[in-house]
Amino acid sequence: MKTIQTPLAPAAIGPYSQAITTGNLIFCSGQIALTPAGVFLEGTAAEQTKQVLENLREVLKAANVDFSKVVKTTIYLKSMEDFAAVNEVYAEFFGEWKPARATIEVSNLPKNALVEIEAVAVS
Repeated sequence: MKTIQTPLAPAAIGPYSQAITTGNLIFCSGQIALTPAGVFLEGTAAEQTKQVLENLREVLKAANVDFSKVVKTTIYLKSMEDFAAVNEVYAEFFGEWKPARATIEVSNLPKNALVEIEAVAVS
């Protein structure tokens, strides 16, 4: 196993890694709308989703892959009312590639975020 760490995405705010690789699998921890400097981005669910996916892109890049290698994502939403807005931004990042996905409404997220996304990719 190998830890993936990049300064181009926010550092973990707890006892976990940005990502872990084992074999050809890459498990990316959930990202919220923190800038790489660790500043939380207030804003709409769409604005937060853009930052979240930019963070994930940098973590994936540090593991030498991109969104085309993502096989599964899990999206945690504070409100399902944001589903369409999040989908619109998500589609911009993934393009024609559509990994398996679950979307779950949760009561709360770190820093009172509106969205958190985790991913599993292959190398």
